[in-house]
Amino acid sequence: MKSTRKRKKPVAAETIARLADKGKDVSRFFTNSGHMMSPIQRVNVDFTSPMLDELDNAAKELNISRQAVIKTLIRQALDQHYLATARQPAAKER
Repeated sequence: MKSTRKRKKPVAAETIARLADKGKDVSRFFTNSGHMMSPIQRVNVDFTSPMLDELDNAAKELNISRQAVIKTLIRQALDQHYLATARQPAAKER
């Protein structure tokens, strides 16, 4: 017979928060195996109607949201920019 361990149910965030509010030690609930997410900042961007159509078509083809398409394309463009600037030789001083 296989020996199986009973898995503990995850503790709800509200429960941990209540314990912390009472001054209890909640460090056992945290493993430090994750990573911190930067706070999200909302911005407004104006797009022309044809560009929105293109974004919507790309989103439909990729089966993702328009926002995900925009984020992906911006990430790719920034990565290309960093690669291009890293390859350029430094300007010679006169």
